[in-house]
Amino acid sequence: MTDLHDLLEARVRDGSLPGAVALVARGDRAEVLAAGAADTAGGPPMARETIFRIASLTKPITAAAVLMLVDEGRIALDDPVAPWLPELEDPVVVRTPGAPVEDTVPAARPITVADLLTFRAGYGFPADFSLPAVRLLVGELLQGPPQPQLIAPPDEWMAALSGVPLLYQPGEAWLYNTCSDILGVLVARVADRPFAEVLAERLFEPLGMVDTGFAVPPGKLDRFTTSYRADPAGGGLQQIDPPDGQWSKAPAFPSGAGGLVSTVDDWYAFGRMLLAEGEYRGRRLLSPTAVRQMTSDQLTAVQRDAAELFLEGQGWGFGGSVDIEALEPWNVPGRYGWIGGTGTAAHIVPATGAVTVLLTQVELAGPTPPALMRDFWRYAADV
Repeated sequence: MTDLHDLLEARVRDGSLPGAVALVARGDRAEVLAAGAADTAGGPPMARETIFRIASLTKPITAAAVLMLVDEGRIALDDPVAPWLPELEDPVVVRTPGAPVEDTVPAARPITVADLLTFRAGYGFPADFSLPAVRLLVGELLQGPPQPQLIAPPDEWMAALSGVPLLYQPGEAWLYNTCSDILGVLVARVADRPFAEVLAERLFEPLGMVDTGFAVPPGKLDRFTTSYRADPAGGGLQQIDPPDGQWSKAPAFPSGAGGLVSTVDDWYAFGRMLLAEGEYRGRRLLSPTAVRQMTSDQLTAVQRDAAELFLEGQGWGFGGSVDIEALEPWNVPGRYGWIGGTGTAAHIVPATGAVTVLLTQVELAGPTPPALMRDFWRYAADV
């Protein structure tokens, strides 16, 4: 079996990655491997403390924040969200997914908290990005690779969202991404505090996630990576964002879908809390019921099949995918987590007590996990 060092070093040597950091842990024992450098120009070597843009690994953290409010009775899963998000009080739905955005019907029922958590509110990405309602969603809200400094503040963002029709009726279909951004706004309005402050106080501080946030402070920029994508002209990597770029100051819109930066140990702490059914070092952050709901498949078979481009046969809980059958060696039923478009992946495996985290800085070419992620999961499953 290829060891973790060889797995990462091979990608650094062939130029696919400047570097990477990986963690495979069971309980208190963690194997951590850092390879390569934080950039392609001879920058600092990768280390356990290196900070990455974790993109959609933000989604489970956002879901956990919502469930804290549910545990406290401040909101309920079946509550309509309109009292806190009045922009969504009277949504309309395109008559068919391919219909013009002007051809709409009223929503059959209100959007609920559970609709947002399960990505079945009617907003988001299907397999076909060319649909008129999807093009409007992307254009109005700049949905796509994280660009924190380009997104409007939450109230303006929600006002723009109110002008976009739903693609499907609430509860009908799973659609990717947008619901997590809406959830971030919901948390802020229910808590009557900025979303970033809620996460810092309720999750990051008690979990010791000292390097997780929506921006990297000046004193930590020397530990922050440069982000890249494969050069479409052929060969090599193209820089997207340097350490002193878009994450060097707080954004106006803290994205619950993909805005956080973090480290392997910070996400490891979050994963251990989920494995312990919401408890961390003697402090309860989430109820066992909330964790079970979060990490259980919430979709119908029809909804899973329609989401095949993103889920590849997996289910979806709150904020992350859930393995429901052993399709591959790493697909342990109950495995929960997700991947990030900036080249990241993190999962918990309740059956084995494992947490796995892979952080790179090269953007994914699409929703299908690349070979490195699959090789990493295969390695982690064999350990």
